[in-house]
Amino acid sequence: MKNPTPAFPRTRMRRVRKTDWSRRLVAENTLTPSDLIWPVFVHEGENLAIEIPSMPGVKRLSVDLLVIAAKEAFNLGIPVIALFPAVEQNLKSDDGREAYNSDNIICKAIRALKDAVPEMGVLCDVALDPFTIHGQDGLVEDGYVVNDPSVEALIRQALNQVEAGCDIIAPSDMMDGRIGAIRDALEIEGHINTSIMSYAAKYASGFYGPFRDAVGSTGNLGTSDKRTYQMNSANSDEALREVALDINEGADMVMVKPGMPYLDICRRVKDEFGIPTFAYQVSGEYAMLCAAAQNGWLERDKVVMESLLGFKRAGCDGILTYFAVEAALHLQG
Repeated sequence: MKNPTPAFPRTRMRRVRKTDWSRRLVAENTLTPSDLIWPVFVHEGENLAIEIPSMPGVKRLSVDLLVIAAKEAFNLGIPVIALFPAVEQNLKSDDGREAYNSDNIICKAIRALKDAVPEMGVLCDVALDPFTIHGQDGLVEDGYVVNDPSVEALIRQALNQVEAGCDIIAPSDMMDGRIGAIRDALEIEGHINTSIMSYAAKYASGFYGPFRDAVGSTGNLGTSDKRTYQMNSANSDEALREVALDINEGADMVMVKPGMPYLDICRRVKDEFGIPTFAYQVSGEYAMLCAAAQNGWLERDKVVMESLLGFKRAGCDGILTYFAVEAALHLQG
């Protein structure tokens, strides 16, 4: 430390911990509803909410129920909702062409949200996995996810979402060069104010299982994996290279995914680049905390809020979390 602390008893670190007001007064980090992005799963139907067994308390919502939920979240101070589609199996294909359909479930949801809650930001995932029969994030040729043709497909998907009213495009595919290609396409089409939040450091992780249940891609992916394009969990310096590339290609914000096992990456990214940095507290992290709380092993409120504050301490400007509404209610007292 630059200025050594005077020795005990001149320094008593417990002085400022004695009371609630003093602990709040010297808190180094704070969490507010404005730090939260709420990921929500949407599907076709009307007045239809379907439980996701591997994510207790999380439901797939039809668009009408999504609108109601979004209004409640916005009134709690949550600024952005992130949409993920559960696509009907008969609409999936090898090339994921449903992603370009201007009337697909995501586009319907975007338009409904912008009509009902225009001041709330809408973030959309850009990747083909919910729309493909093979469950991969890009196009597959001879068993390999090909890069450049996938980028062309992702551009079409991104433009489709932006034309429906999406505010933040979030490419989660990890194809090389996709941020620059999407940014150029947005500029050419006149979408100069559309933000890009890049999944810049997305790791091939075992924590994604419940999410794939939620969007219905588990059966499509089968025994395959995504290690040829998502990052190796052993690597940290590589994450900084990925983030630097995406910033240079036009990303406005970057994301680290998963969250809690990769807080060191969040800290390194924020310290190195100073760019708005986000983390995704993914489905497996959510499921772990819920399961432990249900078994009485952990106090749910305490560990949820502690985990979210940990992201702030690691340098994150915001967190995508399925606990967003719950946390916002807690913060409001």
